[in-house]
Amino acid sequence: MSYYISPRFLDKLAVHITKNFIELPGVRVPVILGVHGRKGEGKSFQCELVFEKMGIEVTHISGGELESPDAGDPARLIRLRYRETAELIRVRGKMCVLMINDLDAGAGRFDEGTQYTVNTQLVNATLMNIADTPTNVQLPGSYDSTPLHRVPIIVTGNDFSTLYAPLVRDGRMEKFYWEPDRDDKVGIVEGIFAEDKLPRQQVEQLVDTFINQSIDFFSALRSRIYDEQIRNFIHKIGFERISLRVVNSTEKPPEFNKPDFNLSRLVEMGKLMVTEQKRVENSHLVDDYNRLNRKNYQPVAPQEVTPVPAPVPNGLTKVDNSSSTFNYNQDYTKQKPTPQPNSLTKVDYPSTFNYNQDYTKQKPTPQLNSLTKVDNSSTFNYYQDHSEQIPSTPISQETLGQMRQIFAQGYRIGIEYVDERRFRTGSWQNFAEHQIDNMAEAIAILESCLSDHSGEYVRIVAVDTRVKKRMVETIVQRPNGRISDS
Repeated sequence: MSYYISPRFLDKLAVHITKNFIELPGVRVPVILGVHGRKGEGKSFQCELVFEKMGIEVTHISGGELESPDAGDPARLIRLRYRETAELIRVRGKMCVLMINDLDAGAGRFDEGTQYTVNTQLVNATLMNIADTPTNVQLPGSYDSTPLHRVPIIVTGNDFSTLYAPLVRDGRMEKFYWEPDRDDKVGIVEGIFAEDKLPRQQVEQLVDTFINQSIDFFSALRSRIYDEQIRNFIHKIGFERISLRVVNSTEKPPEFNKPDFNLSRLVEMGKLMVTEQKRVENSHLVDDYNRLNRKNYQPVAPQEVTPVPAPVPNGLTKVDNSSSTFNYNQDYTKQKPTPQPNSLTKVDYPSTFNYNQDYTKQKPTPQLNSLTKVDNSSTFNYYQDHSEQIPSTPISQETLGQMRQIFAQGYRIGIEYVDERRFRTGSWQNFAEHQIDNMAEAIAILESCLSDHSGEYVRIVAVDTRVKKRMVETIVQRPNGRISDS
């Protein structure tokens, strides 16, 4: 089968690879070429076609190999395969390259829910080191003073903005955004249907009908045309015997006639595939299953705060302490009572938060049916402790106080957990799918995490969303109640 190679793609890769094998005096040549673009546009396949045309031998690394339970393994793997490729260049006397597919999937950080591990840092640092000193790449624990041959590195991905910014800067990585135009698509699709003798005019009509689809759509469309023949073959053999017929069978492999690849049939099948795509894009069934998904989840509206009774002329008001139940759906951090401008009484609350003071232990003891003097100032006490009203709960009073202080400072809360083995490497996992911004939701999610991971470490994290920085990390549960030595 004759495949189409885009001239732009061929020129870009050929120039980058050749430039790395030529000594250019006073010119710093980037070692890494990053090919990025939309999904399914044939980036990796076009690279393979270029390598085959130029007679280049390739050493492959997948983005899935860039994470490991053991810290340092992926970085060592990159160094090892780079040195192996350099040795192939020396021994075979031909161009060789190191290719990393889907780099952003293995080393990128897409959102706040993506774990940024030690391996992710080491992979980024290793690629930066290779880009800076391509002839001096050492394995951990050993040193070889013999200079290596320079090895061009080709990396593919969808979104390089998720990678560590110093890695993708100019000088270390040269970028090439691959977006096939109409002529490229027509040429590639014509190569896909070359064995089916589909005329170029019909190929152009097919591409124009699905002009917004990626290259892999047309490859999948050709494969789907065979479905009818395979369905008839299954019905003929029988569902009960089909496994014995096609796996380790002594009979002759099944043969199928060439399907009818006419334009109308292809367009009809393509429209069915587009319909399935739209169903996936518009279903969003996870919103119905996961109440914590922030797209449609709306927390229960907080109850109205009971206003402070009007003071009697002598400044004495009666305090009602009849409420003895803590409302989990009520957000105490956002309920600010409206001050009475003509009130004769005044409440004196501190205007500055004292970090050295433990507000969780300052619990005023109200006297029932007694007259208490109320100072009704315009400032709401964010640090009031409602913990004495909470029924039995696995969350300690100290933890509740810390959570209130976090919300009072304008931060949000993240909840993470880890088992004893991963605790040693710091590989914490997020329990909540988002950062929590109210007390009621934080209590409910933390109780669920403590219940589901009773034998593991659990911690709360204060996050400042304005600067995207973790401010405080506090472990609230340890395995079996014991204190770890780590």
